[in-house]
Amino acid sequence: MRICVITSAKLPPEEGIGNYIYNMSKEFIRKGHNVTVITRGSLNKTQKDHFEDIELYKVPFALVYPFHVHIHGFFVNGLLKSIEHNFDVIHIHTPLPPTINSTVPIVLTIHSSMIDAEKVIDINDLFSLATKFQAKYISYPIERKLLKNADLITTVSKKVAIDLKEYGLDYNNIRIIYNGVDEDLFSPVDKKIGGKYILYTGRISYGKGLVELIDCAKEVLMSHSDINFILAGNGPLINELKVKVKDLDLEDRIKFLGHVGRNDIVKLYQNAHMFVFPSHYEGLPGSLLEAMSCKLPIVATKVPGNIELIEDYVNGILVPPKNARALKEAILSLLDDADMRTKLGDKARDTIIRGGFTWKKISDNILRCYHSIQKNGN
Repeated sequence: MRICVITSAKLPPEEGIGNYIYNMSKEFIRKGHNVTVITRGSLNKTQKDHFEDIELYKVPFALVYPFHVHIHGFFVNGLLKSIEHNFDVIHIHTPLPPTINSTVPIVLTIHSSMIDAEKVIDINDLFSLATKFQAKYISYPIERKLLKNADLITTVSKKVAIDLKEYGLDYNNIRIIYNGVDEDLFSPVDKKIGGKYILYTGRISYGKGLVELIDCAKEVLMSHSDINFILAGNGPLINELKVKVKDLDLEDRIKFLGHVGRNDIVKLYQNAHMFVFPSHYEGLPGSLLEAMSCKLPIVATKVPGNIELIEDYVNGILVPPKNARALKEAILSLLDDADMRTKLGDKARDTIIRGGFTWKKISDNILRCYHSIQKNGN
């Protein structure tokens, strides 16, 4: 099968959707299919390249707010018109892809609905105000049009599928295909090396609960002199959080690593003492799957997405979102209970393997979607 993937995520991947696209493409290629990815480039003309065995088009993109997605879409559709005869299916991934006009069958995957995002974003500064404005007045209309043009719609969680009811969609007509993880790469080690640290990985941005994490960290660090915090990832909130950590005089014990390469991120998971994921909302987070696969004890917020993976005190601990005190108490309880850490970590890994949250399983599910729209005569 000849598959065209359209995304706003970067390849080579840094995090999030980029990792999803990369891993899915690898599995498709391993199973004998051809994959072409169309994504955002720079102000230059369209560039054709290869990343490993993935054919890659980087199409002109300029951040001309609020028309950047529409301008990018003009170039994407121009490219697609000349090459769409090469494909059997087009698979579009949110967030913020352009709307596509094509005669080729289209699968659309919604990773996190703009309906949910717009509701939970708190306005703290100009960036969060712009983000909320974009969600409501730019992303929401684009998402609506994408849904209308798709032959088949998938989501990465039940909650995202429920959100789409607000567009008038029938929940029963939406395929729920969870995110996955490479369980062989993200695997536990028998002996951890280095000092003890509590790990967060993911985007450093609003909605990820990192202000609460820093707020609770001071008391955790005061009572446990042998533990540190590590935050891996980039995002618009990173400088503000660094200032906050400096004001708390915790620069030596709360480290911001920025973007971390694939091999190094695996080692970070493998040698962590605990994983904390305090998001205000999620689709189905890849970071959480990676931590679970590495058999880490986890403290996560009780929000949609997370609760489809974590069962409280079975394979992790759930706390209310936006609650630094509850986050602190859960972290301290795990630091003081080695048996509980082992129990939760073992069960987390078991959830990944037995629950089918692996790229091998997920890619089979998506391929069935591709075949279904072909069999329907598209």
